[in-house]
Amino acid sequence: MNVLSETAALSDLLVVEVGERLGAGACGSLLAQLGAEVVLVEPAQASSQWKWRNRGAIAAGKRSICCSGDDDELLRALLQRADVVLVSSDVCRAPTWPRNDRQIVCDVTAFGNSGPLRGRPYSDGLVQAISGVADTTGDPAGPPTLVGLAVVEFSAGIYAATAVIAALRVRTLSGSGQDIDIALFDCAVSALSTFLPFPVSGKAVTRAGNKHSLAAPWNAYPAADGWVLICTATDDQWARLCMTIGRLELARAAGYATNSQRVANAGSVDSQLERWTRERSVDECVHSLGATGIACGPILKVSQLDTHENLLHRGMITRVRDAATGFEVTLPGSPLKAEVTPGRAAPSIPRPDSDRAALVEMLASKRIGNDDATRAGEVQEGAYAGLRVVEIGQYTTAPLVARQLAALGAEVIKLEPPGGEGSRYWPPHQGDQGYFFTFSNSDKRSVVLDLRSDVDKRRFRALLRTADVLVENLKPGALARLGFSTTELRSINPRLVYCAISGFGLNSTYPGRPAFDTVVQAMCGFMDLTRANGTPMKSGISAADIMGGELALLAIVAALAYRERSGAGQAIDISMQDAGVWATQMEWHSPPAAARTVIVGCKDGFLAVDGNSKTLDQWLMGHAINEVPAPLTTLAREDLSASAARHGLTVAPVNSVGDLLQHPQVVARELVLYGQSEDGVRWPLLNSPLRLARTPPAVRRPIGKLGEANEEILAGLE
Repeated sequence: MNVLSETAALSDLLVVEVGERLGAGACGSLLAQLGAEVVLVEPAQASSQWKWRNRGAIAAGKRSICCSGDDDELLRALLQRADVVLVSSDVCRAPTWPRNDRQIVCDVTAFGNSGPLRGRPYSDGLVQAISGVADTTGDPAGPPTLVGLAVVEFSAGIYAATAVIAALRVRTLSGSGQDIDIALFDCAVSALSTFLPFPVSGKAVTRAGNKHSLAAPWNAYPAADGWVLICTATDDQWARLCMTIGRLELARAAGYATNSQRVANAGSVDSQLERWTRERSVDECVHSLGATGIACGPILKVSQLDTHENLLHRGMITRVRDAATGFEVTLPGSPLKAEVTPGRAAPSIPRPDSDRAALVEMLASKRIGNDDATRAGEVQEGAYAGLRVVEIGQYTTAPLVARQLAALGAEVIKLEPPGGEGSRYWPPHQGDQGYFFTFSNSDKRSVVLDLRSDVDKRRFRALLRTADVLVENLKPGALARLGFSTTELRSINPRLVYCAISGFGLNSTYPGRPAFDTVVQAMCGFMDLTRANGTPMKSGISAADIMGGELALLAIVAALAYRERSGAGQAIDISMQDAGVWATQMEWHSPPAAARTVIVGCKDGFLAVDGNSKTLDQWLMGHAINEVPAPLTTLAREDLSASAARHGLTVAPVNSVGDLLQHPQVVARELVLYGQSEDGVRWPLLNSPLRLARTPPAVRRPIGKLGEANEEILAGLE
């Protein structure tokens, strides 16, 4: 019996973490937060490579053994007893053991187990480069920029934990385990949903820096003591901003009066606003603009996170004793905030190999690991076939959750307001439907309800009685104001798993604060870690949105696992800020990286170069190359690649998003699929990065016309 509380989402589960990739470590950490007993297998000699750069963050909340080689009897016994084994076969050799067919083995690698790039041990930075993520980040007048944290590794870790829980559900139903294949490259391509609409429709993709292609002013502005992020999306917001800065005449001035004019004159608009911000502190800017409802926020340094009021309020800052050093360190709490089975912050960091004796005793007593070989029957469909998911989603977060659940077999009903979800008509589009909307909503059924109408409220209640999951990303409290508070949802359906996703959480010190992805990136450390010529820079991909959606997906499948044991639903409160802060943890106490990735400019494009920092510096000096900004050399990429290889460095081309559609790895792993709508229109669709061997996800069809399922779904509720 697991020593953790019976209210943990995962119970009586033994996970052995062997893989040295950060993605494997992040997966193990999340499973430990959810109640699994996670055994961290450490090298006999301390390392600073891969996830070991910040051992404290990786080891927190886990049990530790140091592996003395293939003859380590304890490791062999743990592997035989394990429910789940986490490996990363491209960077470290996985041990061998006599597997049983109930075990789940999850392999987190750069490129997965298929395709021409299979087996290449690329770093996060190289994957950012080759996947196009780096080319979406940075100043449009400058070179591509790497996101300053291992954003793809963390996404892979979240998806790996989700896939493990899905595989555990399959095992519960069928008695059979399976292999899981999680590729960083797949996760990176999946994150490009805001950029892929352009190449699939024959248009060019460009970087926007911190600006927005459809709204102005929207940028990072220098203040007297730091940087502030300010976003406006409407003419009314612009007028309020002008009043706040004492320049009301600008609201009606030629070239400024309408949003389209401001976008065309964004440089001049930014200059006008910067005059005001430079004369004030960050706090003064945020207080003045926030009081009038303008979306804004400080660009927080990572060093400021542990004193931030909302993070302290939500328990995202914890003090943990490191038994290896004897010192107390600061680590993020769990971003998995749930009513009954919240993720648990790590209580301590073990000394290397400190749990060997305890694990021997636990194995002898059979208190960990599940060796029940009873079979319940085969699962022919996806892991979540038979479940009904209701989504009230817009743009990225909630739609991401529901799209992945649909790929895993769930029936997904997307509720749209009269007129449709906001992104349904975003350009570029085909006919009257946008590509971004279609990418975000595959395999869903559209139902139109006006939740301000009493008739449609009754229909919504009836629909919820049939649902297993409700996921939404409305403004915090909006659903409650419509009469559907958490208490009311529980009374309608006690088995319902309800997940709300917002910028700063339902339980927040910022009730009602606007939370664009860019603002959240500013307030979670992402922009501090990502710089272009010293300017804080948001990632091109909507990283805060995406990571918030990924963690919401994980929290939902964990809550469903608990419901299988208890019969009870619960409410989940996911904050995008929590998600982003959690992903910066490797930068909190890490020494300078022994290896790093840089981007250099060549006469025919850009090249990412990765390797030992000392060797990399010597190579750069030998070619008289400075790090970005570029261009830096007149050599061709092929020549510079050959030179780097001779010095033991690894390289990857910095691909554009447009390059990706025909990339051999994308084609081999079918990362972009095509499906036909009911009216015969052919649409590109994004495949799922969740690769389960026995019950693979399936992406089949684009979402239909607005309200196409009203008659079928609502008639069944009468």
